[in-house]
Amino acid sequence: MEYTSPTFDVNLNPDGFVVDLGSLYAFLAKLTDRRHARGVRYALVTVLVFIVLAKLAGEDRLAGIAEWVQHRKDALAEALHLAKPRAPHRTTYSRILGRVVDTEEFEQVVREFFASQPQAGCSILIALDGKTLRGTIPAGQTQGLHLLAAFLPGEGWVIVQVEVDGKENEIKAAPRVLKCLDLRDKIVTGDAMLAQRDLSVQIVEGGGDYVWTVKDNQSQLRQDIATLFEPEKCVKGFGPATKDFRTANTIEKGHGRLERRTLTVSSELKGYLDWPYAEQVFKLERHFERMKDGKITHEVVYGITSLTAHEASAQRLLEIARTHWQIENGLHYRRDETLREDWCHLRLGHTAE
Repeated sequence: MEYTSPTFDVNLNPDGFVVDLGSLYAFLAKLTDRRHARGVRYALVTVLVFIVLAKLAGEDRLAGIAEWVQHRKDALAEALHLAKPRAPHRTTYSRILGRVVDTEEFEQVVREFFASQPQAGCSILIALDGKTLRGTIPAGQTQGLHLLAAFLPGEGWVIVQVEVDGKENEIKAAPRVLKCLDLRDKIVTGDAMLAQRDLSVQIVEGGGDYVWTVKDNQSQLRQDIATLFEPEKCVKGFGPATKDFRTANTIEKGHGRLERRTLTVSSELKGYLDWPYAEQVFKLERHFERMKDGKITHEVVYGITSLTAHEASAQRLLEIARTHWQIENGLHYRRDETLREDWCHLRLGHTAE
């Protein structure tokens, strides 16, 4: 005989309690509990709330989460109106995260929760970037759990995140991310790996625009852009041809160094490049001077965008390029240093994800 799993705990106080329909609790309660009702002691939503609270309190391991809940089971039972103050064992958390929670459904529910917040999702820029959880890399191997995220730098939250399968890379996973997004009037940014023709077409035909950096994985494209910005060699008696170059600069001092950025943009390769929907190309120069010893570092990066000169000036493109790398501090750093993601050693099912 099949049983239907209860929405709330089997030991829920019969008087019940009121839940804000816009709360995280209410959204997590939508998740499908794939367990059979027989033997279920804790509702899925209750276990997930316990994990979230313990995680926010600084617990990074399942054993720590279980202990944190055990010490506060009376207060938690009162807050959640549970009939009995009980705390799950760490193996219960592991089993539920690894085998009960459907990651795609979980991502969808959490995305809906954040999207329901005031002014959420209004940002124009979407940064794509991937990250490997180093603690999940097996001994002797180089590949662990790798996640590709679509991040809103202006708001600080991830719209979509997918696991990059061990047999694929970010290029193969990116279309799955983009399919989950409303790309209308959005600007998608990514590093050189994601500078791909198919992704560019998918973004523009979805109503958005792209800004990619370009490196040697697109060698001909990079060479064409670099050639445009090289000093022109002129025959004696003739001057260089007129170019439509536009330039923007920023100078900042902080963290013990002086940083100068210069971006030069041009529309002259439109129609020449073998690249879909290309409108402008740019050259970004970064000049770093370390204050304590005067050491100088100089970097040059090339890029391409579907944004027209009317839609994005040199100053605007410089801002977009700078904002993209906020994903390092705004997402990756926080996940590593605050949430200690790289210290994750969970292996059961998709627990780590």
